[in-house]
Amino acid sequence: MNEKTSRKLTVVGAGSVGTATAYAALIRGSASTVSLYDINAQKVDAEVLDLAHGSQFMLASKVMGGADLAVTENSDVIIITAGAKQNPGQTRLALAAKNVSILESMLPQLAERSPNAVFVLVTNPVDVLTYVATKILALPQGRIFGSGTVLDSSRLRWLIGQHTGVSPRSVHAMIVGEHGDSEFALWSSATVGQVPIREWHDEDGTLAFPEEKLVSIEQEVINAAYRIIEGKGATNYAIGVSSARIVEAILGNHNAVLPVTSVADGVSISVPSLVGRNGVTRRLDVAFDTAEQIRLDKSIATLQESIKSVGY
Repeated sequence: MNEKTSRKLTVVGAGSVGTATAYAALIRGSASTVSLYDINAQKVDAEVLDLAHGSQFMLASKVMGGADLAVTENSDVIIITAGAKQNPGQTRLALAAKNVSILESMLPQLAERSPNAVFVLVTNPVDVLTYVATKILALPQGRIFGSGTVLDSSRLRWLIGQHTGVSPRSVHAMIVGEHGDSEFALWSSATVGQVPIREWHDEDGTLAFPEEKLVSIEQEVINAAYRIIEGKGATNYAIGVSSARIVEAILGNHNAVLPVTSVADGVSISVPSLVGRNGVTRRLDVAFDTAEQIRLDKSIATLQESIKSVGY
């Protein structure tokens, strides 16, 4: 990929997540060209037109799209958001079988038209589908990965910031594991500024994060999507801007540390990883305490069972 001349992003799926991703990428200038593809011609044409009408106020120079796969050609990054959406009360893993068949029919066609693209899975269950995608496409390791727990980690940092009155940008904490019910926070390495989170005190000297507070915050992150889906039918804005950030890490060759889902040694899981021009270049060797390692092993087992259930 030539990062100076090649900056085309294709978003596959013109639903709530796909359109939010395209919108965020255009607003942020994540790519010089943003293309939106969907099999529903009327819907995707309307979405592209709506986005194009605001292009004078956006940083990206070009928006295009349609229902013809030709609009995806020569993409540098392809974000997959297409699939059956999560219904109220439905777990992400319950979506697996429906969305696997969509990947099987679609990915080879996309790869044929953009042989050098980095593929980012956003469709849920993202960890399972990332594993499946690596089996469908025989691409170099790291060229296919999932959005993982990037959004969950943003939710975590926001909640910690709300509790402390500190900007989320100054909170350093991550959610890892499955993007789903078995995910968990890496409290052992979490900090506010340079202060370990378990040592942060309020202005009156009160310990801000006793263990019960940490548990409460973690559960709020885990249940956040269910709450939003119950209220408005889908999560879209935050995952859209999270996906745009991932695109920037790739096209800008940032080597950014992000908790994305990649496949290594037969395991598909979200852990802190370096993300740059060629996708995930490596997983970081993060120190887990004993409790965290047990929870990671449980999350891996949960995902492996789900992968088996869809025939992979």
